[in-house]
Amino acid sequence: MSTEANKAVARRYWEETEQGKGVVGEDLFAPTYRHYLPGSSGPLDSKGSEHFSSMFYSAFPPGQVTIEDMIAEGDKVVSRITLRGTHQGTFQGIPPTGKQVTITGIQILRIADGKIVEHRSELDALGLLQQLGVIPAMG
Repeated sequence: MSTEANKAVARRYWEETEQGKGVVGEDLFAPTYRHYLPGSSGPLDSKGSEHFSSMFYSAFPPGQVTIEDMIAEGDKVVSRITLRGTHQGTFQGIPPTGKQVTITGIQILRIADGKIVEHRSELDALGLLQQLGVIPAMG
């Protein structure tokens, strides 16, 4: 597939993630799909990834995603994203604070035959915890 076609798959993934609050059409994922997420005990399959995303969106509604940059080369699409929401649900044991948060991240999707095969996430967890007041801000 062309890099533009791969970027279209990545855009669809982010649109469906935001609209479905973490739920994405299964037709976007290859049967061998794996999501590598820092802090998880191992790669997640599509159901595990959906579970994490749904938990995140329910903790931080409305969960707006902005694609700041999108770069494609070969079978990979890299997106620099910003997520915005308000902490209204428990997140990883942290009770709701009511604080608005902005989380930045880099996502790398590997796409084959129009399906997402691999997803690698890097999110600013330190910044999120600082915004929630769980750990002090630096400086």
